[in-house]
Amino acid sequence: MKSEVPACEYMHAHEELVQKVKEIMPEEELLYDLAELYKVFGDSTRIKILYVLFESEMCVCDIAQLLNMNTSAISHQLRVLKQSQLVKYRREGKTVFYSLADDHVRTIINQGMEHIEE
Repeated sequence: MKSEVPACEYMHAHEELVQKVKEIMPEEELLYDLAELYKVFGDSTRIKILYVLFESEMCVCDIAQLLNMNTSAISHQLRVLKQSQLVKYRREGKTVFYSLADDHVRTIINQGMEHIEE
């Protein structure tokens, strides 16, 4: 049996509140971009890579060795993290070193950890 969602008895019973929230809501495109950002955190390999980069900048080979994975898999995940502006890189000769893009990344991860540890 399908349950129905009850309709509001009064349309916009709290008109002032509805209007106030409507005015501060971000644009649809920004909300979409935010949802896409959080999707990037939905992969445990990417989370592991970010944790590794909390400690030090590293090259693909070092990250792969540390996480016991192949360099191809690490490179793929780093590409996703780079596209989402969560990691940055610098080249030293033929070696590319990756690091966190900024402190926001650390904050996002730390707040997520605090939330799940409550």
